[in-house]
Amino acid sequence: MIARFQPFHYGHLYVIEHCLNLFEELVIVVGMASQSHTPENPFTAGERLEMIRRSLKWRGVDLSKIITVTLPTLEVNRTAVHYVKLYSPKFDAVITLNPVIKSIFIEEGYEIIEPPEFNREKYRGSYIRRLMSEDREEWRELVPPPVSALVDEINGVKRVKMLYSEKLPGYYATA
Repeated sequence: MIARFQPFHYGHLYVIEHCLNLFEELVIVVGMASQSHTPENPFTAGERLEMIRRSLKWRGVDLSKIITVTLPTLEVNRTAVHYVKLYSPKFDAVITLNPVIKSIFIEEGYEIIEPPEFNREKYRGSYIRRLMSEDREEWRELVPPPVSALVDEINGVKRVKMLYSEKLPGYYATA
């Protein structure tokens, strides 16, 4: 499962639980790991790994079935497949809704699994970050409690607000 997790939300958790019903183990790839402190990627790779780990523990997921890896920021093209293979243990399938990711992994012979959508309009990192930037507390309902707690610990809302305020009025990340 490849995603940026900016931040980790209930949609991600739903997909992880779905995947664990299909496979014995799940490799979670935190993409764009070398990006942080930008409107699209406000959280560090370490913060995102912590969000994932705390949320899975909170949900009672057996962490022995989860492998997390980080992937540096790359152009999304066929070489990205090489880097995912380099940074991950062997894998059989790729879980994604991203059409570009699907295409490049299909070209390399991998099975693609599209997870069932889980209210994608609501459970979307860009929407959650926008709510944070507007100081709207509804964002907390879209993430597991451990994510909300971690965001508070790191002053994440303040960070997101600052990052969004550096953009033109009306700018919101779309990814």
